[in-house]
Amino acid sequence: MPNFFTDNEDIQFYFRRMDLKRLARIMEEDFSFRRQYDFAPESEDDAVDNYRLILESIGDICGNIIAPTAEDNDRIGNNLAESGEVERPEGINQALDALGKADLMGFTLPYRFGGINCPTLVYTMSNDILSRSDSSLMNIYGLQGIAETINAFASDEIKQQYLPPMADGTWTGAMVLTEPDAGSDLQAVKTRAYQDEDGQWWVRGVKRFITNGCGEVLLVLARTEPEITDGRGLSLLLVEKGPRVKIRRLEDKLGIHASPTCEIFFDDAPAKLIGERQRGLISYVMSLMNGARIGIAAQSLGIAEAAYRVARDYAAGRRQFETAIETFPAIREILVRMSVDLQAARALTYHAAFCVDLENGALRKMEFGDIAADEKKELRKLSRHYGRYNKMLTPMSKYYASEMCMRVTRDAISVMGGSGYMRDYPAERLYRDARITTIYEGTSELQVVAAVAGVTSGTTRNFIEEILDQDWPESVAPMVEQIRQGLEMLTQCVEFVKGQPGRTYRDLHARRLVDIATYLTIAAILCPHAAADQNKRATLRYWLRWRLPEIKMLAEQIQSGDQSAVDEFEQLASPVPVEE
Repeated sequence: MPNFFTDNEDIQFYFRRMDLKRLARIMEEDFSFRRQYDFAPESEDDAVDNYRLILESIGDICGNIIAPTAEDNDRIGNNLAESGEVERPEGINQALDALGKADLMGFTLPYRFGGINCPTLVYTMSNDILSRSDSSLMNIYGLQGIAETINAFASDEIKQQYLPPMADGTWTGAMVLTEPDAGSDLQAVKTRAYQDEDGQWWVRGVKRFITNGCGEVLLVLARTEPEITDGRGLSLLLVEKGPRVKIRRLEDKLGIHASPTCEIFFDDAPAKLIGERQRGLISYVMSLMNGARIGIAAQSLGIAEAAYRVARDYAAGRRQFETAIETFPAIREILVRMSVDLQAARALTYHAAFCVDLENGALRKMEFGDIAADEKKELRKLSRHYGRYNKMLTPMSKYYASEMCMRVTRDAISVMGGSGYMRDYPAERLYRDARITTIYEGTSELQVVAAVAGVTSGTTRNFIEEILDQDWPESVAPMVEQIRQGLEMLTQCVEFVKGQPGRTYRDLHARRLVDIATYLTIAAILCPHAAADQNKRATLRYWLRWRLPEIKMLAEQIQSGDQSAVDEFEQLASPVPVEE
């Protein structure tokens, strides 16, 4: 009986090594919940054992219930019935039922709403595991951030009404942001929300590209202040599925076919205000970004894991010229790079999730008890410290993991040749599913924009130096020195870019700056793991041999002063093609 948690040694490594006990103390509020709930853990060890049981449960469901239906789910897809209802593939319905019965649909919600109160890191591991089994399903399972947003900002009355059925899997949700003319630029949202004379809110407008827009609980970004045309005029409202919420069409997509992507018309639909007016985009949607970015990074890990396993198994079994193709040096290099790329992305994503938990934990501790002024000051300092890191780490994780996913799924097809291109194997589906990870929740280009500020401000350097500032064993010390040398190259690049007039040069070379910063950040994160484990030591050694020459090349390009792609655009790109 396959179990997608226990059979993954890399996830097992991080589960054993990362400080889950520290996160348990935060989530359990020093284990005070035991007085209210006899099922709540009573100690650090108890909590970590519980996390393991939870991941084993989802690993079992993924291996034995979800994965066997993924191919059929992809081919069947979703159907918009004449009644306006979205009909999901039966495999998706069975999976959601199994996850709900296992109490896995309220992963990070508090116990009082029927949740299981897990940290972001453990939830990220579960998203990684589930995405390996069916990435389309993850788009429903992974929207638990909707419930988190309600828990964080809504009134207690709204929480009591909506969170329990979301936690038990009866209801699913959607974040309803994008419009035909407001994609990356959410300040341009036109969907209107207004109050009648009795104070009832109503929503009218069209939303597009809404993942699971057929869900029961819809968080809608809408303009409540028509006189304010930017993000300050937007609020967040909860709209229930109903007769005034009309699914106009399902998008016909390249991949994730079993995930319904909807165009929705809100025909003066009744709504409830979440939190305060005018804070919809500035506060509430932006607060979702850490979780959303980490969620798609985890989805990318799961897809890549599935693709790597297919390719690795095929290379071991496929014989050509009287030998397995895995003996060919070219194939071995592809497989090694797939494996190391995946390990690097997982190290970065899990570390980012851990830092998100530490930031949120400091804020949480300030809220749940009587705290002395000095301790509150330290907690505020800690939350700001990790908050600065997370503004860099979360977009960096989403950027690197999703681009890694594209590389690994592409290389899986390369290893398998013609067989990989055929539907006889899942490689072609995984390749199609991978592409969206670089697009939704912010394209790779937007993640670069979000991450580069941390690179140029010195946050990347501070983060790396904080990790490297310790005594290292002889087995790792030379690699630490290589990272320090790379860090000096990054510093020189940042100084050069800052010396150029205006923002054009920085914007042009932002991706190169973020690539260098990401390679060095991953290397630094791997150092403690390499000191503790010989396999991770080999991973770090290979990573540096692979990435340091690329860092030198990128640094040379950044410091070249070349911006011909901007200055000579018309000549180099040629005019827009016009059909006669």
